[in-house]
Amino acid sequence: MKVLVVGGGGREHAIVTALAKSEKVDKIYCVPGNAGIAKLAECEAIGVMEFDKIAMFALEKQVDLVVVGPDDPLVAGLVDVLETAGLKAFGPDKKAAILEGSKAFSKDLMKKYNIPTAKYENFDNSQDAIAFLDTCKFPIVLKADGLALGKGVLICKDYEEAVAGVHEIMDDKKFGSAGNRMVIEEFMTGREVSVLSFTDGKTIKIMTSAQDHKRAKDNDEGLNTGGMGTFSPSPFYTKEVDEFCHKYIYQATVDAMREEGREFKGVIFFGLMLTEDGPKVLEYNARFGDPEAQVVITRMKNDITDVMMACVDKKLDTIELEFEDNAAVCVVLASDGYPLAYEKGKEIKGLENFDGKSDYFCFHAGSKEENGKIVTNGGRVLGITATGDNLVEARKKAYDATAWVEFDNKYMRNDIGKAIFEA
Repeated sequence: MKVLVVGGGGREHAIVTALAKSEKVDKIYCVPGNAGIAKLAECEAIGVMEFDKIAMFALEKQVDLVVVGPDDPLVAGLVDVLETAGLKAFGPDKKAAILEGSKAFSKDLMKKYNIPTAKYENFDNSQDAIAFLDTCKFPIVLKADGLALGKGVLICKDYEEAVAGVHEIMDDKKFGSAGNRMVIEEFMTGREVSVLSFTDGKTIKIMTSAQDHKRAKDNDEGLNTGGMGTFSPSPFYTKEVDEFCHKYIYQATVDAMREEGREFKGVIFFGLMLTEDGPKVLEYNARFGDPEAQVVITRMKNDITDVMMACVDKKLDTIELEFEDNAAVCVVLASDGYPLAYEKGKEIKGLENFDGKSDYFCFHAGSKEENGKIVTNGGRVLGITATGDNLVEARKKAYDATAWVEFDNKYMRNDIGKAIFEA
């Protein structure tokens, strides 16, 4: 079969790598792709928001499945355009992708269907939001309602900081139109865990757990980013946590969406907080996380095409998801200055060191080919990933492998997976 992957980051490189292992896949296309993906797929310079061009390209190439990676095209309705054109697409349609597209919607859904989450209120203007702050305990969490590249969340330690945050989100539009509405939410404490799942709208199958590191600097300091590294599985995701989440969160979310007339097919990402009162939902995403995909997909035993087609065809109940009894760690190599200002176009050297190695991966997140050389083309450049028998081994291997590649302004956190030693 022929498969088209939409996107050009580390998540999409991980997806393409898994597709390339499938005996069922003869040809992979990717739009727009990157320099790493180009070694496995035929890339075409079409933007992820150019829906008509993507549909025309897929029809022209007679692809059997389109896999949509990023959040923006999902929330804006790319799957609807593809399905209208008669194409099979893996990912939620516009009605279902609102689960990620609007934090206010997802919080209201959880309240309505008694899915455990933090207490909150939604606001359409800054005056009402600031008035509500008078009633709050601090710290408090402010969230822009819409998509903000994973950065639209502010944790404010006191009233003054929260007032400034409200103005930043709603009046100054720091996150653009994502801040037209906002959520003010109680601050939860505990361990964070990411759990990804496949669903066909009725059946849900849970993937292995992971933990992301969002802050730019060591010790969870600095600005929020798209993710600086991750590990899988999480030692904090116990059998008891899994049983609770299956009972009160996972199936409940799929059933709630179907009840609302928003049947969800694709990947639901559950961002969980393991509080003293039990697991609660921090956020939903409507697709694979990035860089969570890099460690989760790497550990999956199944042929990913079988699972994706089962979601599309509503036959997920026939699939038994299986993962290797191992561990994986991903360390992101970024351009110094990310997530604010950073330089592009720096030559990347040493990529050949990963060739032929089955337990090391160099997933490209922001790269391109220029004059016969691979150069940096983003804030997050590479996701250096390694598998091992356990988390300690995988972590050591991943950090060792970060030295195999070099580019000017290379930056990384040095404490990815530090929590492993506290388990």
